[in-house]
Amino acid sequence: MKTVCGLDVHKDTIFLCILAGNGQVILREFTTLTCDIILMLNLIQQEHVSEVAMESTGVYWIPIWRILQGHVSLKLANPYYIKQLPGRKTDVKDAQWIATVLQKGLVRGSYIPGKHIQELRQYERRYVHLSEQLTRIEQEIDRQLNRCNIRITSYASTVGSKSVMKVVKAIIDGESTADQLIRHIHGRIVNKNKQQVFSSLEGVISGTDKFILSQCYQEHELISRLQLECTEQMQQVCDSYFKDELSLLCTIPGIQKLSAMTIIAELGVDLSTFPTSAMLVGWAGLRPRNDESAKKIKSRKITNGNKYLKRILVQCAWAITRTKKCWLSGKYNELAKRKSHKKALIAIARKLLVIIWNILSKHEVYKEYIPYISLEKKQKRIDYLQKQLLELQII
Repeated sequence: MKTVCGLDVHKDTIFLCILAGNGQVILREFTTLTCDIILMLNLIQQEHVSEVAMESTGVYWIPIWRILQGHVSLKLANPYYIKQLPGRKTDVKDAQWIATVLQKGLVRGSYIPGKHIQELRQYERRYVHLSEQLTRIEQEIDRQLNRCNIRITSYASTVGSKSVMKVVKAIIDGESTADQLIRHIHGRIVNKNKQQVFSSLEGVISGTDKFILSQCYQEHELISRLQLECTEQMQQVCDSYFKDELSLLCTIPGIQKLSAMTIIAELGVDLSTFPTSAMLVGWAGLRPRNDESAKKIKSRKITNGNKYLKRILVQCAWAITRTKKCWLSGKYNELAKRKSHKKALIAIARKLLVIIWNILSKHEVYKEYIPYISLEKKQKRIDYLQKQLLELQII
């Protein structure tokens, strides 16, 4: 049998177990310092290990992967799939179990993209985290404006819109009357109902309110600038390495440049890891789970998967539902009649992912699907409508 190695990775320690083909077992403990990881690599090479599997929480596996990559075959194991029997659990036994299941060929490695995709993914996930912070700050601005009884957020599209942020900046600069603040509101908002908009800007503003709004405004400006820098870095990576794939994805309805860059960051461009689109859909967590007992379906909720990819696909599906003369939007309208709105949206996100798989696998431009209707079906539809018309005339 082949010689394999199992690693149980923690924040400060790494537990190693090497299983040789002759039954010999080597157990070691290393720290996560770079010098110790290099010593661990030397031991793995000395023992002629052919394959290494590691189990880790969070991002602790990344530096170890970077050092070992290129020297030995690596697999990142999902703890959910290699969970051992309950009881008798220690870190050493975890490493032994990982090595045992690897030697028997029972470990399925997680999908680890290439170097440039990993860099792009770091920028993209940083952008997502900044978006969450921006939302939190906008909610704080809304709460502070309500304290001042400034209700303009009820008439603007979003709290972070230009009109609202201009009003906040004007309040910070010392403008407090409704006559002064209404000059910063977009004309389209004012023209809808000038009197109500004017009344919503009459508030009671104290010095403390101005101070807190000033801090929130500075945070909002800073995070917006950081988001822009992340987008620029993503654009540079895509222009250097994934320009063709980016242009192909932008041909799909509902997908713009930022969405396309996010999809590339999460999927990569080489989809050979997913031989079929169904495997990719399952990995993304966009298909219903198999949960049946005694011929009764317990649940049809979608499975867990890549939450970043799922998030951007659902957002693109939202955009598709508002696109005219598009087969996908028509399909959404058809599904929404007999299913809930959320289920129809997930179904469109799944179809969108299948389209993405085909485009990236075949390197083809998106072509709008035109459903073929046979003459027989057309005649049946005409007969049905004529029958309905006759019934109406009789009534």
